[in-house]
Amino acid sequence: ALPYANGPLHIGHIAGAYLPADIYVRYLRAQGKDVLYVCGSDEHGAAITIKAKKEGTTPKAIIDQYHELNKDTFERFGISFDIYHRTSADIHHKTSQEFFTTLY
Repeated sequence: ALPYANGPLHIGHIAGAYLPADIYVRYLRAQGKDVLYVCGSDEHGAAITIKAKKEGTTPKAIIDQYHELNKDTFERFGISFDIYHRTSADIHHKTSQEFFTTLY
């Protein structure tokens, strides 16, 4: 699961999703497996828009703030993704559309 970019990460996020995945990626790499560890900020959600309205700002401003904060938080915990991106990026839209059209 990608973290929503509407607030800071907390220990539940780290312990429940990202630390176990990080441990598994490290295990696979120690076994000589070729692994790509990808994550990023989920920028699509009503919670982002609601927070922006409450704070009198734009959803993009909220996203920009928490994307960087969450990226830094992962780094401070020693969780290093090969790619940490944003769901608003053109590559994400293109790739998700390709998955959908291929499966559908």
